[in-house]
Parts: sequence; C-alpha cells; structure tokens
Amino acid sequence: MQRNLSKIALALIALGVTLLLAQPVQAQPAAPGAAAAHEEHATFLTTDGARKLGGALGAGLVLIGGGMGIGRIGGSAVEAMARQPEAAGNISTAMIITAAMLEGATLFGVVVGLLAVLIA
Repeated sequence: MQRNLSKIALALIALGVTLLLAQPVQAQPAAPGAAAAHEEHATFLTTDGARKLGGALGAGLVLIGGGMGIGRIGGSAVEAMARQPEAAGNISTAMIITAAMLEGATLFGVVVGLLAVLIA
C-alpha cells in the first residue's frame, strides 16, 4: 500500500508541475473588417487557472508529505523509547530536532506553492 501511495503522490506532483508550467496558446488577431473564420472558444484550463491549480496541488502535497513524515518520526521514536527506556531523553531530543527541520522544509514548500497561486 505504501508503494501505491508513493506512485499516486508522484503522479500528482508530476501533474502539478505540468499544469504549473503550461504555456497559453495565443489567439491570432483577425484582420480588421474581416469576419473571423471561427469564434474563440473557452479552453478547459487557462494559464492563470493552471498556475493556481498547480500551486494549490503542490502546497497540498507538501502538507501531506510533511504530515506523513512527522507521523513516521513520532511513531519510530515511541517504538525506540519502548525498546530502550533509558535512552528516551536522547531519542526525544533527536525526534524534536528532526521534526522541526521537516516542519521548516514543509513550511517553505507551502509558501512557494501559495506564492505561485497568489503572485501574478
């Protein structure tokens, strides 16, 4: 199940990056006075919409990954403390430092994703 979840997360990241980097198709201006051969139709996803969707997907995936990482750190630390109660202080200190570093990286990823959404 862990492998399937990793594949889904990787596919969503690839989709987010693809949508984030999508280039718009520029419409050709019609000659003045001439009727347009075809009307311009709305596309499924505009460049602005792709940028916002990609940033939002990226921020969401970063939060999911950060939550899974901190949960795994906490679970492993509790198991280690159960095996060696005398080393609980050292394990707890290492767990807090590692979780803080992971949380900082997660916050950076969320800020980058939200900047992609908010900055034009």
